[in-house]
Order: sequence, then structure tokens, then C-alpha cells
Amino acid sequence: MFHSWLDRWDERRALRGEEGKKPTDFVLDAERAFLGAKKITSIEEFCALADQAVADPAFFDEPSGSDQGFEREEGWLKFPSDISTDIEQNNVVLAKITESGSFNQAMVIFHHWNASARNRQIANFFSQRGITVVEIAMPYHFERSRPGSEYADYMLSPNLGRTIQSVRQAVLDGRKLIRWLNREGYRAISVLGMSLGSWVAGLIAAHDLAVSKASLFLTAGSLADMVWTGRATRSIRDSLEPEIELTDLRRAWGPLNLENYAHSLARPDLDLQVVLAKRDKVVLPELSERFMQRLKDAGAKPNILELNCGHYSLAIPPYILLAGLSLKRFLSCADKSGWRA
Repeated sequence: MFHSWLDRWDERRALRGEEGKKPTDFVLDAERAFLGAKKITSIEEFCALADQAVADPAFFDEPSGSDQGFEREEGWLKFPSDISTDIEQNNVVLAKITESGSFNQAMVIFHHWNASARNRQIANFFSQRGITVVEIAMPYHFERSRPGSEYADYMLSPNLGRTIQSVRQAVLDGRKLIRWLNREGYRAISVLGMSLGSWVAGLIAAHDLAVSKASLFLTAGSLADMVWTGRATRSIRDSLEPEIELTDLRRAWGPLNLENYAHSLARPDLDLQVVLAKRDKVVLPELSERFMQRLKDAGAKPNILELNCGHYSLAIPPYILLAGLSLKRFLSCADKSGWRA
């Protein structure tokens, strides 16, 4: 009875998320994803460049190496993004810092798609327990929103190239922030990603050795499969389906597929935690299970917590409390180097 109510609650929440969303056109837009790709006009050509990006270990490295332009004031950090887009607000990154009074550990939080506010409760909870919390704005969210749009429809959309550019921008912004935290003297750095933010946090953990712990909430490997099957992305699938097969979409968004970086996520000095919802209709459990198996096959030993709730109902008690306590234990344990937060 309770779980039937929970499922209905999740569905009502999903319906509210659909209000006002307008379908947009399928576009390759390869040049946004891959430099020098102006002449790409076919899906096959796009997929070939995506295959090359998956094989390129530097695809998620910073393009300029510049660590200039950081401004800190009254609990906020502002710095320029290393990727320049046609939306001026999106080219400046803002992060809210909740200090712990200790340099032992900092945690960078990557929020979910279309988040409307940062999470003050999480920040306060962990800062009071000795962990400085930094809540970064992902592309086209919060202060970086596109004028006139209620949704972050430029970060995840039927525009294949812009979606890759946006996730890559989020990764580069996160890595730039982590370098700043290193220079500030933080001894251990962890990342927490929620839903779409878990893809960003996972990509950062796979590519940045400065990250010692990664906690991925409501995650899976293939972003293409999540969009194709998920409850929250039906409008995107409606635009994609007449133009591209799922097999090609998997290749096109291969650079964003965490399964392709399983061996990097299984590196010996990285601790992984995963929180999943058994009744999830946004990130289907079978997609999460496939990703978990890929991680285990690569040698990773993720700490997995499965809760009998849905994607949205993870945010309500008792599930959010169980997830929070699990995260607290995970961050408090000594990492593989022996360092204890």
C-alpha cells in the first residue's frame, strides 16, 4: 500500500517536471562537441568522432590550463569556465562554499538536472562534521541559466553536440574547482553527484587523480539509454526517435558513458559509493545494475546502497536520511591511502 502511494507520488512529481517543457529539434551540432567538425553532416561521421573521443585520454582535460580569475567573497567562489558558449551567463561559474573550519576534507556537489536551488541542509550537515562543502552550478543552471528559459534545456537535449559540450564543460569546471581546492590546502577531496550530476562526478573521478572518494546517487552508465528509457526525458526521446536509432545514440554519446571509464573508476586509490532506488523510473534499475556489473568486472568494489523508493522519493524521509547516513559513513572511513577524514 505504502509503495503504491510512493509510486504515485513519484509520478506526480514527474508530471510537474514536464509542465511547460517544449520539444526541440534534433541537431547534430558536431562542432560544439568536437573541434574542427564543421563539415560533419551525418550521424555516422558524428559517431566516428565520438569513438575517437572515447579513446582520447585527454578529451576531458582542461583546454587552456589556466587557473586565473578566481574571486572569493562572502562564501562564494566565482571563476571563468574554460569553455566559452554563446550564452554569456553560462561562461562564469559560481560555487557556494560552506566552510567546516578544517582543511581535512572538501566535498564538491554536482546537483541534478533542472535543480532550482542548492541544498543548504546537506551543506550544513557535513560542514558541521568537519567537511567543507562546495556546491557548484552546472552549465545552464542557477546563475548560469539561459535567459527566458525555466529549464536547463541546453545541458541535456536532442542537440547531440551541445549535450556533449555541456557535460564536458561541467567536467572541466569541476576539475578547475578541484585544482583550486588543492592549492587552498585541502588534504582530501571527494565528489557527490546526483542523477545527471552523478555522470559529471563520475567522469571527474575517472579522470582526476585528486579525487579520493566519489559518491554517485541515482546513477547508471549509458546516458543514451537513460534518456531513451527514462521518465524525465520523454520529450527528448520524442525528438530523437524519428531521427536516430538507440544503437547510434549510444555511440554518439559514448564519451559520456561511464561504462567506458569503468577501469579508471576502478583505480586502486579511489573509493566508490553508489546509492540506487529500486523503484526508479528515471534511471531504470536494469541500467544501474549493468553499470555496477561493469565496475565489478573492472575490479572495483563499490559500496552499494539500494533503497525501495523512486527517483524523486529518495528526497523524502526515511530514504534521504538513510542515504545521508550512508554517505556520512562513507566519507568518514579511511580511504585507500589510509587517510581518515
